[in-house]
Amino acid sequence: MKQSKIDLFVPGRLCLFGEHSDWAGQMRKFNSEIIPGSALVACTEEGIYATASISNSLKLRTVTPEGDELFFENAFSSDELHRIASEGGYFSYVAGVAAYISTYYDIGGIEIDCYKMTLPQKKGLSSSAAICTIVARAFNRLYGLNLTVRGEMEAAYHGEQLTQSRCGRLDQACAYGHGVVSMKFDGDILDVAPIKVGADLHFVFADLNADKDTIIILRDLNSAYPFCRTDEHRDLHQLLGKLNTDIVSRAATALNDGNGAGLGRLMTEAQELFDRYAMPLSPIELKAEKLHVALSDVNIEKWVYGGKGVGSQGDGSVQFVAKSRDDQQHLLNYLRNDLKLDCFSLTIPKTKTIRKAVIPVAGYGTRMYPATKLIKKEFFPVVDTDGHAKPVLLIILNELINAGIDEICLIIRPEDESLYMSLFEKLSSEHKLSPGLKRHEQELSSIKDKITFAYQDKMLGFGHAVLQSNMFASGEPVLLLLGDHIYQSRDAENCASQLINAYEKTDALTIGVFEVSPEDVTNYGVVKGDFVCGEDRLVKLQSLVEKPSVSYASANLGVDGKQYAVFMYILTPEVYTSLERQFENGDTEFGEFQLTPALNAVAQGSGAYGVLINGERFDIGLPSEYRETVARFGK
Repeated sequence: MKQSKIDLFVPGRLCLFGEHSDWAGQMRKFNSEIIPGSALVACTEEGIYATASISNSLKLRTVTPEGDELFFENAFSSDELHRIASEGGYFSYVAGVAAYISTYYDIGGIEIDCYKMTLPQKKGLSSSAAICTIVARAFNRLYGLNLTVRGEMEAAYHGEQLTQSRCGRLDQACAYGHGVVSMKFDGDILDVAPIKVGADLHFVFADLNADKDTIIILRDLNSAYPFCRTDEHRDLHQLLGKLNTDIVSRAATALNDGNGAGLGRLMTEAQELFDRYAMPLSPIELKAEKLHVALSDVNIEKWVYGGKGVGSQGDGSVQFVAKSRDDQQHLLNYLRNDLKLDCFSLTIPKTKTIRKAVIPVAGYGTRMYPATKLIKKEFFPVVDTDGHAKPVLLIILNELINAGIDEICLIIRPEDESLYMSLFEKLSSEHKLSPGLKRHEQELSSIKDKITFAYQDKMLGFGHAVLQSNMFASGEPVLLLLGDHIYQSRDAENCASQLINAYEKTDALTIGVFEVSPEDVTNYGVVKGDFVCGEDRLVKLQSLVEKPSVSYASANLGVDGKQYAVFMYILTPEVYTSLERQFENGDTEFGEFQLTPALNAVAQGSGAYGVLINGERFDIGLPSEYRETVARFGK
């Protein structure tokens, strides 16, 4: 589904460990004795902010970190784009990605305004990959190409390969945009997986304000591949192979444990190995005098656990693991004020298991007709616990925000986007709101930045609706709430938080459930399972049946003699895979693609759990239920 205008942000990437192993690992397609490459990559807080829209040509304006404005325009000629890409320079990356995507997709032009750039260039933070990803993502979302994040990453990589840069696949990790990812490079095969971080970790990286030539470094190191001809070549193969694999493995464990001290020691070890085995092949560029002065500065030692070079190494940038947030600030002050370096902080937070949520709201609401002829049921008013009348959707969004959700996808009909956006638009100054009500205006404004839309242009069932959020999920587990249900907890934590906490135990498809009377099972999805030993709220699920008969549920479903119905869901990537398979095979029930068969497939495969939610679900999708919700919710 095409979009008219979009906002974009792509960060830089900081290679924590494993630089150069990406292109080295790719050489396995020529020499099978080469050990696959591996790296750990974090996304920075600095990056490129842009807006993009469809255009008749390819246009780009960018504002550099120094405040300079650069302009580029091309009539979208394939031959001309390839020529510009091959000539080098900042706009070669834009042309390269556009040339690559236009080879495989029937697209037109785009106009990108990179109105803010906080990412330093040519300092090992991959500003080139960030602009490549911006261009790939703009084409994908504006023209509805349905590329996943991996797909955008591939387009950015292949586009950069058309330029003089020819960097490896590691750089495009910036497409993931958060946290730390593990990357493995085996010939043309790339595996990417998120890394769990066990505690907040505080980094500082600084531009050394010196010269380095990445092209020369890559040329010199590439001379050792794919086959060794000298002892120096064998040393580099060992460094980027066995030694690198060992350090990356230990670093992943340190990240998982939240062990900053261990991570710092590994950085120091990695730098020593790099100097010993890589520097001889490019002695001028990799001598990196300024880098080593910074790493050996005795004034810095009291604030850090360790440090190393960044990216292709050389005198580009340096990174440190600070001992605490206060030490991070002390280090920043010293680097800026005493050493006169441009520097940045990066705090990698303890991993949130669930960052994203999905709310399907594309249905017609026919059971609430004729009210839904004028207003979508998600906008029906309900008085919340604070005594204010709110649209149901805002109550659901508050549930998610209070559970720590960062990104929310609303699955809507394409023609309804402006309607949903109107919820987040500020009222004119003519509206006189009390201070309490003004708070809701600020609340809505802050939520707006978390909202993404996915589009269901045909009403083909609940499973089909959820499948439209596949690109948004991008391989992460997501919290799924219905657009016509609101929740009230009896616990200190809200209902969504209770489900997320359960998922942290199960690391599998997890469904929130609540007890229902036997005669009411015909209104719900009802589960079958057994309580996990030693747990009074956690159930190992065997199956789920949608709206069973009372007799069937009594004979075949239930947990420990009671009936439990679906409350809310945390969907794992396996659910989306099952939905895709279901859609490809045309497996429908009464002409619609349902979610329940996908849930059952996962439950019988990798497994699924239910957790008893200490709270109540209120329905606004039926007139009788809405009447009950208005009467009882928030009291």
